[in-house]
Amino acid sequence: MRIERKTAIRILMLAAGSLMVIFGIWREEIGYVFNKAVKICLECIGIG
Repeated sequence: MRIERKTAIRILMLAAGSLMVIFGIWREEIGYVFNKAVKICLECIGIG
């Protein structure tokens, strides 16, 4: 029973994450997220 509950939770979390990704793509936020990720990476290595 415990393993079934963990599996159900994992599937639910995977589905929720997938829906959030699809919603972000639908809202055309890919460019915004990518630009923010690049800026954060550049700040981490000290260039930006």
